[in-house]
Amino acid sequence: MKVSKQFSSVALGLFLLSISQAILADKSIKLATTTSTENSGLLAVLHPIFEKKHGIRVDVLAMGTGKALRTGGNGDVDVVFVHAPAAELQYVAEGHFTDRAAVMHNDFVIVGPKADPAKLGELKTIDEALTRIVETQSTFVSRGDDSGTHKKEKGLWQSIGLTPNKNWSAWYAEAGQGMGAVLRIANDKQAYALTDRGTQIAFADKLSLVVLFEGDEGLFNPYHVMAVNPEKHADVKYDSAQKYIAFVTSKEGQAVISAYRKGGQQLFYPDVK
Repeated sequence: MKVSKQFSSVALGLFLLSISQAILADKSIKLATTTSTENSGLLAVLHPIFEKKHGIRVDVLAMGTGKALRTGGNGDVDVVFVHAPAAELQYVAEGHFTDRAAVMHNDFVIVGPKADPAKLGELKTIDEALTRIVETQSTFVSRGDDSGTHKKEKGLWQSIGLTPNKNWSAWYAEAGQGMGAVLRIANDKQAYALTDRGTQIAFADKLSLVVLFEGDEGLFNPYHVMAVNPEKHADVKYDSAQKYIAFVTSKEGQAVISAYRKGGQQLFYPDVK
């Protein structure tokens, strides 16, 4: 009889635990996002406000934008927050995402060693800067991971009629890692790298690399948020995803984004007027 009571108590405890876990799971959403939003520290400031306001926990999966889009397209998350407009629009056109909205922007910059061996600081256009890197065969570390930054870099090479190839192997390295890791690798190699400004500012006090090229309009970097389409994946938490999108595009969310700074510098600029 004692064994039976003990068993019943254990069974009841496990049942209540499963109920509790189910309730907590129902009060959470999964967000696939680029490493730059995570590495910059923005989400650590933005999400607690959303979570307190709505009672919904945000589970962040930070990865390259390409992988984030695929993860969302597979229905493995509820919402996607990335920065590769052409790829985003393709997924929307294919019906994978809905409610796409502009959230914020910053820009891309090229960082490198203070000595600036390729003399990028004296150039005026991104085309000139990339051409100079190739001509001087200056060490360059690429994301190489199909992220939004990598997609941008590939587009920039294409704009000057070039494609990274095996002949570049002596000076061009594909890291296959996130932005923070790439900056650390470039710092160790005293190499050049393309980075979003938010991550560059967040890591500035940890690196000796400095911004050597910036300001070209071709380096504009917009971020959008999208819900995974419930018509394709019925088990996604669409209502909660809508609340998240409404929050990051609201006056409150946009104010948090605008106010977020590192070292006195603004990392992102809100896009909702």
